[in-house]
Amino acid sequence: MSPATPPPSDAPTLLIVDDDRAIRSLLTESLGQHGYRVETAASAQEMDMALARHPIALILLDIMMPGEDGISACRRIALRGGPPIVFLSALGDEPDRILGLEIGASHYLTKPCSAREVLATVRAALRARDGAAEEPRHYRFLDWRVDFAARELIDGSGMLVDLTDGEFSVLRAFVRRPRRVLTRDALLEDARGPDSEAYDRAIDVQVSRLRRKLRARDDEIIRTIRNEGYYFVPSVIRT
Repeated sequence: MSPATPPPSDAPTLLIVDDDRAIRSLLTESLGQHGYRVETAASAQEMDMALARHPIALILLDIMMPGEDGISACRRIALRGGPPIVFLSALGDEPDRILGLEIGASHYLTKPCSAREVLATVRAALRARDGAAEEPRHYRFLDWRVDFAARELIDGSGMLVDLTDGEFSVLRAFVRRPRRVLTRDALLEDARGPDSEAYDRAIDVQVSRLRRKLRARDDEIIRTIRNEGYYFVPSVIRT
């Protein structure tokens, strides 16, 4: 068998963070064969050292690890605007998956899953990252300004409004596609990616919280369309 061709020097570097050596080895081989450069870490501490050494395009992150767990590590990385995170965890219950997405992960895979599924998810997460980098940074509606790069919502007086990752993701979906009816599934796909499951109740909660923070009546900014979804009322200007 001929040796594998090494990835090109400009290939995206992925970081696999998992305390299971076999999983790290399997994913390193699989992703390396598809043109990615791969770094590995067995803990959140090793992850931080890898992030300090090299630019990382994406992190595949386990949750149950010795020391700092993946939830805490993901929250830290998301708060400082780090690379996209894909959770790869044996915790597969709905509350676990919702929590992972709420704190900033772009995708959530449940172990065991195939190498092909991991590869497809990595590609989708990187496409979403690249697409976000090409779009305008600022959007305006009414007296509000949204800064995608800083993940900020600013009111007419210049005051920063605190949003959770989930609330900001839903707001981003609305301002990208204003003045049209968006189903709950469409909001999830726009906000989280095409592999999101239909957590209808989670979207309803995020919309309700977002309305309160926009200090709006139920139909003033985000209108509920019965049996269909939601409609973002204001015109949006890209700046």
